[in-house]
Amino acid sequence: MKADKEEEKWDRLLRIRTTGRDDSHADTFRYPYEPTPYTVLQRLADAGYIRKGNMLLDYGCGKGRVDFFLSWQTRCRAVGVEYDRRIYEQAVSNREKAVCGGRVSFAQADAQAFSVPAEADRIYFFNPFSLELLQKVTARILESFYTARRNLLLFFYYPSDAYVSFLMAVSEFQFFDEIDCRDLFPGDDPRERILIFSCGGEE
Repeated sequence: MKADKEEEKWDRLLRIRTTGRDDSHADTFRYPYEPTPYTVLQRLADAGYIRKGNMLLDYGCGKGRVDFFLSWQTRCRAVGVEYDRRIYEQAVSNREKAVCGGRVSFAQADAQAFSVPAEADRIYFFNPFSLELLQKVTARILESFYTARRNLLLFFYYPSDAYVSFLMAVSEFQFFDEIDCRDLFPGDDPRERILIFSCGGEE
């Protein structure tokens, strides 16, 4: 398929291996590894919301595709959080060879226990876990925000209705923008979008 070849082409360019789905350690709370399509990441990069001075925090980073691609495209720093040790080790292995590995780091951690870095001001989610875990992670993000106030942007690719309902109810979050990705895939799927929420205002 053409889409698969495009994915492999980007992997080769970035000198990483991130293709394929992995549900070997998935459960009710933590969902399978499935990388964000490069076409979606390109659209996010082109939107201009992530820049050289930003630090991107990627929850459920898997093998690190989001981190490597966006750090290469935007020159941002990126931190990926992954709970599955085997997949985390693949991300670390990718980092050793990646063209932009020097701006990327990974943490093998449970997202709800992970302490959000004060420098992190861009946060990415591709349905990495259940709503229950998202609520706990959001509490961690807000804890970090109140400790070190800054302008945050949170990106939610392919969000579920449950995610959206919850996010709309968080008083500190304001709906900021939407990046439509429906034209990138067949079927006109209304979930093919990136919802962006701000916290603390945006410059």
